[in-house]
Amino acid sequence: MSNPLVECVPNFSEARRPEVIDDIVNTISSVPFVVVLDQHSDVDHNRTVITFVGPPDAVEEAAFSAISKAAQLIDLDQHTGEHPRIGATDVVPFIPISGIDMQECIEIAERLGRRVGEELGIPVYLYEQAARNPARRNLEKIRRGEYETLKNEIGENPDRTPDYGPSVLGTSGATVIGARHFLIAYNVYLNTDDVSIAKKIARSVRQSSGGLRFVKAIGLLVDGRAQVSMNLTNFRKTPIATVVEMIRREALRYGVNIHHSELVGLIPEEALVDAAVWYTQMDQFEPDQVLERRLYAAIGEGGIEESIGGSGLMFGNFLDALASGEPTPGGGSASAYAAAAGASLVEMVARLTIGKKKYTDVEREMQDILGHAETLRADLSTAVERDAAAFDAVMSAYRLPRDSNEEKEQRSKAIEEATLEATRIPLDVAENALEVMKIAALVIAKGNINAITDGGTGAALAHAGIKGAGLNVRVNVADLKNKTSANKLIEKLISIEEIADGIEKEVWSVISERGS
Repeated sequence: MSNPLVECVPNFSEARRPEVIDDIVNTISSVPFVVVLDQHSDVDHNRTVITFVGPPDAVEEAAFSAISKAAQLIDLDQHTGEHPRIGATDVVPFIPISGIDMQECIEIAERLGRRVGEELGIPVYLYEQAARNPARRNLEKIRRGEYETLKNEIGENPDRTPDYGPSVLGTSGATVIGARHFLIAYNVYLNTDDVSIAKKIARSVRQSSGGLRFVKAIGLLVDGRAQVSMNLTNFRKTPIATVVEMIRREALRYGVNIHHSELVGLIPEEALVDAAVWYTQMDQFEPDQVLERRLYAAIGEGGIEESIGGSGLMFGNFLDALASGEPTPGGGSASAYAAAAGASLVEMVARLTIGKKKYTDVEREMQDILGHAETLRADLSTAVERDAAAFDAVMSAYRLPRDSNEEKEQRSKAIEEATLEATRIPLDVAENALEVMKIAALVIAKGNINAITDGGTGAALAHAGIKGAGLNVRVNVADLKNKTSANKLIEKLISIEEIADGIEKEVWSVISERGS
C-alpha cells in the first residue's frame, strides 16, 4: 500500500523580518520526512505562506513546532499589514494528497487544535471541514474584526469562545486550524491605486456577495496598486480563466484594466492547463498531449506510480498483477478498478460536452458531474489497494498463535475485526460504483451524443464493479460471528444492487432512444 501523504499550508503574520521566517521554515524542515515545497512572503500583506508535505504524523508534529516557534517570535500587538489576521500563526489547513481521506485530516486538525490549546495556551478555532459550528466553516467569519476586535470579545462574547484553549488572547493571538480541499491563492493587480475599485470588483466576483461560486475575494492596496486578493476553493468548477475574465470585465466598467497577477504558493498543473486550453480555444485538447505527462506515463516517474497490494508494481501493470497467481490483488481490487474505469469514462463524456455550443444549457451540470466523477475515480483507485491490504490483514489474523485461551480469544477478535473491514471495503466500492452509474446515466441522457456509447460503457463497468464487490461482501459476511452487523451489511448491498439494476434498464433505454 502506498504511504499516506498530507499537505499543510500554514499562514504566518510576518514577512518583513526574513530571519523570523527562516527560523520557522527551519523548524518545519527539521522534522524527519517533512519536505518544504514552497515559501511565499508578501511585505505589504506582512504575511508568509509555507507549503510542506509528508506523512500525517510528521506533518502534524511540524505544524505544532511551527506554531510554537511563531508564538515566540511574532507579537500581534506590533503587527501591521494589509491582510486580515487574528494570530501569529493565523491559519493552518490540512489537505489530503494521497492514501489519506478528509476524515483523517479532520482528526489531525482536532488533535493539533487540542494540543496547541493545552500546551501553548493559544485559543484555537476549527474551520472548513473540521468546523464543529457551521458558522465557523468560513474563515472570514472567524477573522471578523481581526486580532484587535477578537482581543476584546473573546472572553465576553459566547460566539467567540474558542474550540480549544483559553478564552484569553495573548500577543500571539489565536490560530484557526482545519481541513479542506486544495485551493488556489491568487491575486490580480489593477493599473490604478484606487482601492475602492478593487473592493467593488471583489464584491462582484466573490460567492458571498452573489458572484462566482467557490471564489472568496477582498480588495486591498498593495505596493501602490489596487489588488483583488482571492482564494479559489474549487478550480474545476470555477476555473481561473472564468475569474480573470470577470475581473477584466468589471475593471473596464471603472475605466481600468488588469496590470498583472500573482500566485501565492502552489497550483495544480491541471488548473494552468485548463486556463491555457480556454484562452487558446483548443477544443480538441486531451491531457495526454502534454509532453511531460506522456513521458512520465512511459517511464513510470512522477506521481503516476501506484503500488498494488504492497507489490510496488505500477498501476498500469495491474492486469499483470491480477494474473500473477498471488492471492492479492484479487476480485475485490478488480471490482474497484472496473468501477474506477467507469468513472474515467464519465469524466471523458463530461469533458467532451463542456465548451460545446450545442450543450451550453447543460455545461454547469457537466462541470459538477466532472468534479464528482474525479472524486469517485480517486476513491475507487485507492480502494484497489485497500481491498488487497484488507485480505492480507485477514490472512495475518488467521496466522496468529492460538496455544493458550488468551491467544485464542485475541486471534478470534482479530479475525472478526479484519473480516469486518474486508467486508466494508467492497461495500464502499459498491456504493461508489452506484454513484458512478447515476452520473453515467446523466451524461448518457444529456451529454455529447457522439460519446453516448462511452457513457454506456462507463455505466456497464460500474455495474460490473457492483456485482464483483457484492460477491466479496457475501463471502466475507458468511464468516462474521456478529450476525446483526452481517445482516445490516447484506441489506445495504441488496438495496444498492436493486437500484443499480434499475439504472441499467434506464441507461439502455436512453441509449436506444438517443442513439437511433
